[in-house]
Amino acid sequence: MAKLEWDKVGEHFYETGVDHAVLYLRDTAGKYTKGYAWSGVTSISESPSGAEASAQYADNQKYLTLISAEEFGMTIEAFTYPSEFDECNGEVEAAEGVRIGQQKRSTFGLSYRTKVGNDVDGQDKHYKLHLVYGCTASPSERAYATVNESPEAMTFSWEISTNPENVTGQKPTSLITIDSREADAEKLKQLETMLYGGADTEAKLPSPDEVIALFGATGTPLNPTDH
Repeated sequence: MAKLEWDKVGEHFYETGVDHAVLYLRDTAGKYTKGYAWSGVTSISESPSGAEASAQYADNQKYLTLISAEEFGMTIEAFTYPSEFDECNGEVEAAEGVRIGQQKRSTFGLSYRTKVGNDVDGQDKHYKLHLVYGCTASPSERAYATVNESPEAMTFSWEISTNPENVTGQKPTSLITIDSREADAEKLKQLETMLYGGADTEAKLPSPDEVIALFGATGTPLNPTDH
């Protein structure tokens, strides 16, 4: 049995950055068949909630512990957003150049990439892909301020809630994470062609079952928990 070691060379892992954000709109069949590049994203904060323990008592002692359902939400901050996000932001173009707010908000999907670095390769070799399903955006905060000697560009911010998608053999989920350090490189390339489009294909967000089938996983979580 090998002795445990800490801080081995090449295992000083850390995560940083966010890029390659893509917005996916749903078609009438509920599929995410159309993707749009989302430039200007400054941060995405993932906010899981729930999974709270509730103690149950019987015979004057603790009998069991029940765990509440887990939910997934996030906060998106960006300098701008694609015009296709209008329908997700509760806006409708009533006339050319004229938009009205407080309208129905469409659900959407999202993918984005975060970097994984270490003490040997730096931060540009490895990464994680985050696929988020069933998103609904709450009204964004907009803080307009006068231009002064220290001007700053205004950022938009949205609180996002999600409804999980069904996964064969697993509980429904709103989030799938794929780690480039562990995933098959060729299959990862195929997934990225789906997410970002190709010469003859539109960008789309595959369902959780399609992602799992692509990587050939059966009952193994795609999101590694040991890094």
